[in-house]
Amino acid sequence: MAVSQPANFNETWSDKRIESFLAFQPPAGESADFHTLYNAYKHMRDSDFSIFLEHFKAAGRDIHALNGWGLSLLDIVKTHAQSQAFADLLSA
Repeated sequence: MAVSQPANFNETWSDKRIESFLAFQPPAGESADFHTLYNAYKHMRDSDFSIFLEHFKAAGRDIHALNGWGLSLLDIVKTHAQSQAFADLLSA
């Protein structure tokens, strides 16, 4: 099966696209703030994630939000070998 849209890893994200992640809705029972942070982490480069965190904090959202297992995004990111830049951003 052919890929319908090729990946573009060097694309510049606009502020509007980055801010759109603030509107992500969580599944029932999950923290909205954790869900939003996790999705941004999964889909953004560290440079875009840095901008996202500025918007996230400005909106009064909780960077220390926990998932259903009591883990913060920083707890999870620290277990990923190539995510030091994200861990640094979350720790700042």
